[in-house]
Amino acid sequence: MATSVLQPTPVIEAQALARHVRMSPQKVRLVVDLIRGHRAEDALHILRYTKKRAAKDIEKVLRSAIANAERKAEDAGATLDVDGLYVSRCFVNEGSRWKRLRPAPMGRAFRYQRRTAHILVAVAEHHMAAAERATAAAAAAASEKGVRGAVKKARKALTNPRGPKGPARKPKAKE
Repeated sequence: MATSVLQPTPVIEAQALARHVRMSPQKVRLVVDLIRGHRAEDALHILRYTKKRAAKDIEKVLRSAIANAERKAEDAGATLDVDGLYVSRCFVNEGSRWKRLRPAPMGRAFRYQRRTAHILVAVAEHHMAAAERATAAAAAAASEKGVRGAVKKARKALTNPRGPKGPARKPKAKE
């Protein structure tokens, strides 16, 4: 009787980064805060109808992150449901500043700075989507081999990451 231990499939995560975007990081953060934690599809809709200049650049980075996730899954030989992706991380860092001079009265010059931003957007597969994919793979393996209870074992392994036993208990102190 051969038993196989099914490992939970890893959650696919991919990111994209746009550097030196000619926009103030403070203004970009206003838009990035709108999409953090949303499903990727919903985030694209939010960005499409946001009346901020930064929305176009963030949408471009989000689309790139989704494409990177598809490519990563393809290289790993796994299946990826794009509807199961969500924005796991997104933040904006300050890029380099461009120092410029503006002519001022009486032959003087005033300095000003043009700010740039680095935009990072990461998408990940929702853990429930990964669990469903693992259960489907276990069911396919069970139907091929005819092993009873393989699906139950796979579901149990996914729901209890510590294994069959609970956390270790401390021994009682002697009095």
